[in-house]
Amino acid sequence: MAFRNGLASLLRPEDSVLVLIDHQPFQLANLNSHEPLMVINNSAGLAKAAKAFNVPTILTSVLAAQGGVIFTDVFPDQEVIDRTLINTWEDPKVVDVVKATGRKQLIIAGLWTEICVAMPAIQTAGESWDVAVVTDASGAVSVEAHEVAIQRMIGAGVNMMTWLAVAAEWQRDWARTDNLEGMVDVMRQHSGGSGIAFLWETQLLNTPVPDKTR
Repeated sequence: MAFRNGLASLLRPEDSVLVLIDHQPFQLANLNSHEPLMVINNSAGLAKAAKAFNVPTILTSVLAAQGGVIFTDVFPDQEVIDRTLINTWEDPKVVDVVKATGRKQLIIAGLWTEICVAMPAIQTAGESWDVAVVTDASGAVSVEAHEVAIQRMIGAGVNMMTWLAVAAEWQRDWARTDNLEGMVDVMRQHSGGSGIAFLWETQLLNTPVPDKTR
């Protein structure tokens, strides 16, 4: 297995495609590896970052009539591909949409890590895709299930990342201003203390200097 290293191994928005899998009420109800609110926040942050950087994002659910519609609402007018197959990458409709983007850096997040994330990640890694799984925008039925799935995917050559790391690699240089406004908005809304600190810094920079002559 080749190591992923060097500048070319970092994510680039023009080469990335994001697949969000089964962020649905049924799966969320038995999420025990993370605080559910954090997964909701992180998956939204990831989706908004993809939108800010014009990264194609595929939304898919499994048996939505029973499991509920996805709670990711960043792309309200986009079709959600509903599957019967547990493994997303065995569904031709999903595969065709992803391949049509012409991109090879495949980023995956979803519920549950040990099943609906691991299966397509392991399969695509074996098909020569450059695969990254966003661990904090995913989750499993237990901490053990999440951690074992991560180790299994690492062994298959899948890269592990967090959502803010993905956004930072897409940005890469703060001097790149084309997508900066969108990136900053995502950080404000979803990066917790860092977002609050940024708002505070903005406030301080906009505070008039006291007039000491009075």
